[in-house]
Amino acid sequence: MRRPQRWHRGFPRQDRLEEGEYGNAIRAPLGVHRKTNLRYWFHGAAPTPEAQLAYLNRLPKLTEYRLRMLIHGMSFPEVYRPVAAVSYIPISSLIAQREFKILDHVRTTRRDSRNWWARCPSCALIGRDRTGDNLSIQIKDARFYKCWAGCPKEEIRAALGRPIRMKQVA
Repeated sequence: MRRPQRWHRGFPRQDRLEEGEYGNAIRAPLGVHRKTNLRYWFHGAAPTPEAQLAYLNRLPKLTEYRLRMLIHGMSFPEVYRPVAAVSYIPISSLIAQREFKILDHVRTTRRDSRNWWARCPSCALIGRDRTGDNLSIQIKDARFYKCWAGCPKEEIRAALGRPIRMKQVA
C-alpha cells in the first residue's frame, strides 16, 4: 500500500480498541481519502478497482495457526502495552463538593420570576428580619445572593457558621 506524501503528526494514537472497531493503522486502500481526494492502490496491480480486487484474491490467506506460528516467542513491546485504567473524577465535581451553596443553609419563603426569597441569617441573629424575606437568591445562579437590609456576604456566611475564607497573601 502506498503512503501519502506527508505523514500527519496530529493523527490521534489509540492504545486500545473497542469490540468491532478498527485501529489507526488500517486504511482502506481502495477507498478515496477525503482530504486529498486520492486513492491508495496496492503496488502489485494496475490502478483500477477490478485489478486491485483480483490482486487481493490472489494473495495467500493468513490462517490463525499460521499467525500463531509467526508470532510464537514474541512479546508485546512495553511501549505499546495498554496503560492501566485510572478512574477519572472531573474537576468540576471536586470543586462542587467544596463550593458553598446558600440554598443548602436557608429555607426559602417565596419565589418570583428571578429570585428565591429567604430569611437572612445575619438579620435573624439580631432580630431584624421579621418578614423572612430580606435575602434574595438568584434562581439561575444561586452563587449570587443579597440581603436587602444591607448585611454583607461575610456576615451572612459567618451567621451560618461557614465564614468566607480569606486568600493568603504570599
